[in-house]
Amino acid sequence: MNPTRPTPLRAVALVCTLSPSPARSSSQLLAEQVVAALGKHGVSGEVTRIADHEVKAGVEVDMGDGDAWPEIRSTILDCDILVLATPIWLGHPSSIAQRVLERLNAELSETDDEGRMPTYGKVAAVCVVGNEDGAHKVGADLFQGLNDVGFSLAPNAVTYWVGEAMQGTDYQDLDETPEKTAAATATLAANTAHLARSLKAAPYPAAG
Repeated sequence: MNPTRPTPLRAVALVCTLSPSPARSSSQLLAEQVVAALGKHGVSGEVTRIADHEVKAGVEVDMGDGDAWPEIRSTILDCDILVLATPIWLGHPSSIAQRVLERLNAELSETDDEGRMPTYGKVAAVCVVGNEDGAHKVGADLFQGLNDVGFSLAPNAVTYWVGEAMQGTDYQDLDETPEKTAAATATLAANTAHLARSLKAAPYPAAG
């Protein structure tokens, strides 16, 4: 391998806005900015809006009868990095973000040939937007859930924007990206790509 060229990586960003396409989404905008920032570190990526797919409720790999999760899950398992983007609703992640975590819970019962969950060796990051407070709590909720189902998280693996309390401004309505949010996105991308590349080169040991 050419030491001057980093190992190529793939990322998928799951956008958990409650609004299906073609509605505008601040969560999607921030997720797209994260994917673009990851691209500067040799990571190719795609963005999927969960509300555009019929992801059924449940905690199984496949809930049957038109469930879209198996195809989305396949995309996750084929990538190195999962980005989960959510708005804040009532101080919590969206119900769609919670559903994604519930579906990922099925990975607790899945193992590879060496007894590890298939999510081991994959790295997660989080995007949070809202015009109320709660970004740190929402990030903490998602961090814990993602780690429980096998993902690793790099330092500072969250980027967020929260508008003025009790006002109606959305992230997508800003004239430019706030400097601190842009800096958080850049740090997330650098650290997440580094950890994903490190785990690809040196996977976690077999279970037991």
